[in-house]
Amino acid sequence: MRHALSSCALALILGALPMSTPASPAKPIAAKVLVIGHRGASALRPEHTLASYAVAIADGADFVEPDLVSTKDGVLVIRHENEISGTTDVAAHPEFAARRTTKTVDGITLTGWFTEDFTLAELKTLRARERLADVRKANTAYDGQFSVPTFDEMIEFVAAEASARHRVIGIIPEIKHGTYFRGIGLPMEDSVLATLAEHAYTRTAPVEIQSFEVGNLKYLHDKLGKNHPNVRLLQLMDDPEQHPADDSSVTYRQMMTPAGLKAIAAYADAIGPSTRSIIPLGKDGRLAPVTPLVHDAHAVGLEVHPYTFRPENRFLAADFRNASGDDARNEAGSVAEIRAYLATGIDAFFTDDPALGRQALDGGLHAR
Repeated sequence: MRHALSSCALALILGALPMSTPASPAKPIAAKVLVIGHRGASALRPEHTLASYAVAIADGADFVEPDLVSTKDGVLVIRHENEISGTTDVAAHPEFAARRTTKTVDGITLTGWFTEDFTLAELKTLRARERLADVRKANTAYDGQFSVPTFDEMIEFVAAEASARHRVIGIIPEIKHGTYFRGIGLPMEDSVLATLAEHAYTRTAPVEIQSFEVGNLKYLHDKLGKNHPNVRLLQLMDDPEQHPADDSSVTYRQMMTPAGLKAIAAYADAIGPSTRSIIPLGKDGRLAPVTPLVHDAHAVGLEVHPYTFRPENRFLAADFRNASGDDARNEAGSVAEIRAYLATGIDAFFTDDPALGRQALDGGLHAR
């Protein structure tokens, strides 16, 4: 098996799944299963900090993920959202109090502080904070230690780590709220391509640009052509009943049908659905039968890179939780859950704890 599970382990996993699960998973189309450090190693350090990426790389991530938003002066910076009250200490800066405002982003009304209202120099005066402070209390010990990195800084950091470790580390940037930023005069797509072209590392290292929108991926597909073989495109998929921010005529559920997947294959290389779109949860919170999504995606040449595996009990299917409490780390449960999804034939996966992803694939923790 490409993900290095023994036949016995695979049999145990398949035996634990519902009886209607196919006895053999869809044939994989990737050379190997890849571990993607979701916002770095966000289970262990505040997300989207160089420290988080450092831990992810040390723990064996094949790719690390930056979410990209824009500053007022058009610089690509790395935050989960453009609203930054939950991921920085901006609320503690009296000089920025007047910038607290309410905006509608992709149809959702938010109140807080937004990256597009700050220059890069101003953002660099802020410090990162743990976003899930109530769940990941240990990460709050790092609050205030790290700055908001730019995309350029992250690429340089990954390049240095790759050189030091003598292995290639991929970068999988997500363009956040592309239509929104384009509407306020800060389009990001060409800036992303320009940034990738400016760095020797990203001119050859594997890069996979992702978005929940459709139009920007089609634009990037046309711009890239066949001249950038190291750059691939990933169509992310949200709640099945929702639709992309730039196309209200189609839902993500429709995009997951064989016809929808065939349309995606015309401009993208992979899809990024939620894990529960591959194996849903039943009313009891346990794994239900496997959907045909992986099989159908592979049938049209698309890889499947689901998100997100998290090690705390509250995020696990009931099959894998233990009695330590919702916020407790459950490493064995997380590894078991990842292996259940590996048995469906996925090609890569996003995890907040890449060391556990490596353990699920390789049977042991990655040696630092």
